[in-house]
Amino acid sequence: MDLPSYEFLEEGRQIRRSSKSICSNIVEGYGRKKYKAEFAKYLTYANASCDETIAHLQMINSVHFKNAPITAVIMEYEMLGRKIFTFQKYVNNYWDSKR
Repeated sequence: MDLPSYEFLEEGRQIRRSSKSICSNIVEGYGRKKYKAEFAKYLTYANASCDETIAHLQMINSVHFKNAPITAVIMEYEMLGRKIFTFQKYVNNYWDSKR
């Protein structure tokens, strides 16, 4: 993805941070899997970071990629968000915190 230098530094940084936060929150939540509420909380954070990444990608797409959209990347993050949401529902409804 080629961006103007100001976007690469500003918006690119935000995308990198929010996308890395998705994985970090899942891992941290899993580390607290003994506590169901903590696990669910970190999955909520992961889903929020995914939504943030999507919002940044949509902004960049609408401003800089009108002729060659990056919708495939956005769709992958949307799919990831659905998977996190589904897993979060599983944790809330069925997770045995005595694992």
